[in-house]
Amino acid sequence: MLNGKSSFFLHNAGSVAATRSPLNGDAAADICIVGAGFTGLWAAWWLTQTLPDRSIRIVEAERVGFGASGRNLGWISGKPVGHRDRLAEGPQRMAGVIDLRRACIDAVTAIPSLMREHGIDIEARHAGYLQFARTQAGLARVRATVAERASWGLDESDLRYLSQDEVWEHIRIEGVLGGLYSPHCTCIQPAKLAIGLAQLLETRGVVIHERARVLGIEPGLVRTGEGTVRAPVILRATEAYSPALPGLRRAIVPMRSSVIVTEPLSQREWDTIGWQHGEGLYGAEHAPYFASRTQDGRIVLAGRGFPYRYGSCFDDDGRLEGGTIRQLEEGLATLFPGARPVIAHAWCGMFGTPRDWAPSVSLDRATGLGSAGGYAGQGLAASYVMGRTFADLVAGRQTRWTRLPWTNRRSPDWEAEPLRWLGARTTYHLFRFADAVERRSNSAATSRLACLARQISGRP
Repeated sequence: MLNGKSSFFLHNAGSVAATRSPLNGDAAADICIVGAGFTGLWAAWWLTQTLPDRSIRIVEAERVGFGASGRNLGWISGKPVGHRDRLAEGPQRMAGVIDLRRACIDAVTAIPSLMREHGIDIEARHAGYLQFARTQAGLARVRATVAERASWGLDESDLRYLSQDEVWEHIRIEGVLGGLYSPHCTCIQPAKLAIGLAQLLETRGVVIHERARVLGIEPGLVRTGEGTVRAPVILRATEAYSPALPGLRRAIVPMRSSVIVTEPLSQREWDTIGWQHGEGLYGAEHAPYFASRTQDGRIVLAGRGFPYRYGSCFDDDGRLEGGTIRQLEEGLATLFPGARPVIAHAWCGMFGTPRDWAPSVSLDRATGLGSAGGYAGQGLAASYVMGRTFADLVAGRQTRWTRLPWTNRRSPDWEAEPLRWLGARTTYHLFRFADAVERRSNSAATSRLACLARQISGRP
């Protein structure tokens, strides 16, 4: 089993090392983007559509897709993005939140369509997502989610309840009681999307520098260890890696998502499991597992593990602790006891979480400085939409995209250490204890421990 060394997705896509030239000396552009993840890449894409005469440079500390974009589970989904109540504080109120969700739902099919149009294979499988419940409390939360769909502007064609038997028609999960299904999810190979999008941008004149670690950003100037880029407009799209930059230590918390992928399963094992359509799966627990089926018949399983490291430190070359790998293996065996797959690769990825759990995009026209991100793990569809918002902000246009509730908002800073670490650890353990309590109980009530954890973390 390979542990760390980026992700299975990056290895599978043949992208384990930087291939583009670093920044050698000083350069200039009309727009400079810091970060070659999905946010930076989609911002560049929409800028080439909106302002095709502007020159664009992207500077990346490692390589295209190195962060969450090349390591996440690969769901382009219409699930809610961000804390609804926080986003509803904007001028459009709940109507703006509904418009944002609809925009992300549109991205579920728009992104694969765009890639197909340009001959880029991202192993897209549009099969929707399924949330499953294995406790009475989880089932009650699933029912509540379905019941409130109208408040999101959704109907049964967008989200519907599944009985136990209906879940089993999709997939045979041990101990399942019921669930919900939405058609709004396309599972992809995320590293192939990042790499293909970067190559598409380069055909349109966008220059991408890898191994160009940014040391500082100021109006009109991006400083790296290899040189500078002068640009009147600068977008910081550094997401979970923002705390490495001066003055941003508490702006966002880098959280870890722990992932394992199996070797391809046998046909007998797939016959036992079902899951023929390859829906995205996740549990109704407070610390749930997320799962995908790859094009070549593997299972990808993600969970939190130990999600936060003291001082907002990043991952250690993507390596997972042995205890976290065993926890994920046990989770896989619990979900699918009829299968005994071999684990091929384990890794972790970082995603950025703002203090109020709500993403934001902004541009200060006086300084030319902008920033975008804060998806808390729901960034594949959202980054596509946010890139469009940023492009219209640069163009000075008032559009549907600039009226979305994440525009020009600011999240508060996280607490200083050790409070940040204590809060994260406490929240993590409370959610795990709450799941254990709900497994032992036959009650439909959510554990008070989970309610306390949400109060501490601010998580929706």
